[in-house]
Amino acid sequence: MYFKRLVLSCAAVIFFLLTIFYKYVLVQQEIKENKLQVVCTTNIIADAIKNIAGDYIHLDMLMGPGVDPHLYKPIEQDVTKIAQADVIFYNGLHLEARMSDLFKNMQTIKTTVAVTQDIPVAKLIRSQEHEEYFDPHVWFDPKLWAYAVTTISQILQKHDPKHKNTYQKNSSIYLEKIANMYQVTRKKIATIPKHKRVLISAHDAFEYFARAYNCQVMSLQGISTASEAGTKDIQKLANFIISHKIPAIFLETSIPPRNIQAVQQNVASHGLTLKIGNELYSDALGTYGTKQGTYIGMLTYNVATIVQELR
Repeated sequence: MYFKRLVLSCAAVIFFLLTIFYKYVLVQQEIKENKLQVVCTTNIIADAIKNIAGDYIHLDMLMGPGVDPHLYKPIEQDVTKIAQADVIFYNGLHLEARMSDLFKNMQTIKTTVAVTQDIPVAKLIRSQEHEEYFDPHVWFDPKLWAYAVTTISQILQKHDPKHKNTYQKNSSIYLEKIANMYQVTRKKIATIPKHKRVLISAHDAFEYFARAYNCQVMSLQGISTASEAGTKDIQKLANFIISHKIPAIFLETSIPPRNIQAVQQNVASHGLTLKIGNELYSDALGTYGTKQGTYIGMLTYNVATIVQELR
């Protein structure tokens, strides 16, 4: 008899919990359906959207920390998210190489927005490999990324007018934070002697950074990581490092380290020591919830790392 009562009591508790969970799911679904459904490609774009819109929208992100957008292929879950979206934000400038045509073709049925679309062409850097393309890594120049933030804000205001004032206010606050960060980080980079201000990394993601922070950059791979560095590339870079006495080179969080390690070994074969510095964030932010998981935190961290290794 006791066992029977115990079973009935457990069944009642389970039923009660399931009822609560079902109601919770219904409420969450209702909340979600009342919000603007937004999808973005990279977590760099996602961070800007969160700073502008907060919890007023429902945001889905396709590429998380450590993901290389140059090589990313959409999965089945991505297709579902894109199909349900009201607005889709992507970087553009051929960053999401394998998805660019998809977003362009969807423009007739969905609001798809390249966040770089309002950056003046004169301010963009052309690819050295492909003249018809521009370097897509514009976020490394805070002044250019401000254009992207403004574009995102304007699109959100248009599609969610009831929160227009909030989006305007939040984007203004965020842009001011970016401007302040830029001033602080520029002063830190300036503490590195000019002849030592040479940033060497795995792929060509830092041209905008170099222009914005008055540095020189060199890399093994081109703008897109789809190309592979060869033996001649490694030898050429090693010779430059030896002749210019470069103390350190940098890994990137979204790029395999093998090529950079090959350069280090080549330099070592000439009897010189080359340090591999801490990883830099290039095509993606760090883990959500960490300092490097935000745009401002990522750039601040990168600058601190570069200054530490080169100064």
